[in-house]
Amino acid sequence: MRALVWVVRGFIFLFLFAFAIKNTDPVSVQLFLDAAWHAPLVIVVLVFFAAGAFFGAISLLGTIFSLRQEISTLRRELNATKTEVRVVAPPRT
Repeated sequence: MRALVWVVRGFIFLFLFAFAIKNTDPVSVQLFLDAAWHAPLVIVVLVFFAAGAFFGAISLLGTIFSLRQEISTLRRELNATKTEVRVVAPPRT
């Protein structure tokens, strides 16, 4: 199974590497105030992908922190009920 995972990873890497080699043409990204950024297409795609991943992760931080707080509250409640209620097994006959 691990060999299959490495084969798939290698295939994905080679596919993306070939994509990067084929897309080295310079492009111009027009910014505000008549500013322009000139770079190879693969660099522009990589920068915007990384920025999207970063902002997506940042947008999830509030949800992650609230879920962690809820988990810790539930764990405290569970530990409190474990100490309060002792379950005694019925005697065997």
